[in-house]
Amino acid sequence: MPLSAASLISSGTRPPAGEDLTALVHSRQLAELIRAEAAACGGILPFDHFMELALYAPGLGYYVAGARKFGAGGDFITAPGLSPLFGGCLARQCQEVLRALGGGDILELGAGSGELAADLLDGLREADCLPTGYLILEPGAELRERQRELLAARHPDLVGRIHWLAGLPQGFTGVLVANEVMDAMPVSRFQIDAKGEPAEFWVRPPASAEDLGWVEELAPPRDPALGLAVAGLQARGLAQEPGYVSEINLRLGPWVGALAGSLRRGLMLLIDYGYEEADYYRAERSMGTLICHYRHQAHGDPYAHLGLQDITAHVDFSAAARAGQAAGLEVAGYTTQAHFLLALGLDDLLAERLNGPGRASDEGLKLLLGAKQLVMPDAMGERFRVLGLAKGLTPDGGEPWQGFRLRDLRGRL
Repeated sequence: MPLSAASLISSGTRPPAGEDLTALVHSRQLAELIRAEAAACGGILPFDHFMELALYAPGLGYYVAGARKFGAGGDFITAPGLSPLFGGCLARQCQEVLRALGGGDILELGAGSGELAADLLDGLREADCLPTGYLILEPGAELRERQRELLAARHPDLVGRIHWLAGLPQGFTGVLVANEVMDAMPVSRFQIDAKGEPAEFWVRPPASAEDLGWVEELAPPRDPALGLAVAGLQARGLAQEPGYVSEINLRLGPWVGALAGSLRRGLMLLIDYGYEEADYYRAERSMGTLICHYRHQAHGDPYAHLGLQDITAHVDFSAAARAGQAAGLEVAGYTTQAHFLLALGLDDLLAERLNGPGRASDEGLKLLLGAKQLVMPDAMGERFRVLGLAKGLTPDGGEPWQGFRLRDLRGRL
């Protein structure tokens, strides 16, 4: 019998505290889908396949269903939601690239609430440097509608320039922006066994919807690429101790390669929380970086709140840089988010807005607090990194792009 709120009520099932019956039905439906997928694969799934279904199963996965994700009423707040200054600074970097190209487009991957797109267009309009087109690649139908509504309200005269794509464009010229996209890619999880070899985490679903007993099992890696990747880490002195647990994003390389194939000329800006390889896989980080977000609470259980919570892992920026180079891209810059924004004039933008006419004191305080969140080391400033990958384009005068001039961390990659 198909799951419904009525069937759950009649069975005496009650949702956990803080969840309504609609959310519980949604979660149970996703669990049934994952259980069926596992049954078709011998009763068990590798963790990356489970994570892919939990986040992206059509109509039910976290990122493609209708639940609110961003902002105070969602599960987390991204940089554009904290402050319009993030988009204002990023607009300055886009402006520098578009002028060097003599024009071009902006392509945003996973545009979330649409706030970054709106803020970027604000900054570029002010600089008289609007892109030919603002292209958005967004997998979630509900998010696409939210973006359309916001951008139509904020920039009604630019709707003809804004286009939603079904796939990557070919021969794209301009700036590609991916803010908090890589952390939401499915990852493979592994543990080093007593012999120093990697075992992969697999997921066995519970026998029924009422059973909450999701089971993790260790088995030899399904994909030889996982074993090779771990062997590479171990050859570099990392991930060696028995019992060590971490994750590897095997999809990152092909993803960067696809972006490189789409880009004819321009700059890619990849912004996310993460580490360089040596820091990511250091011995002290022995339980990996996988984390879940549900209603602004972080926890470590990926099997709770199925379809209702985010599941993420930090980004290995060394792997992203290597993938870019293998695809013919140049590592044009790598730095912390704090240094990137400060190099682009965050202080000046903040001062301009604080001193603007009619600026209410509470709005000014909100701007100030948001700016601090963007750059403070214990907030987003050091945890988030910015990687620039270029193709067929270098800045005038041989200097780095403006956002990477304050602190160059490419040597750590």
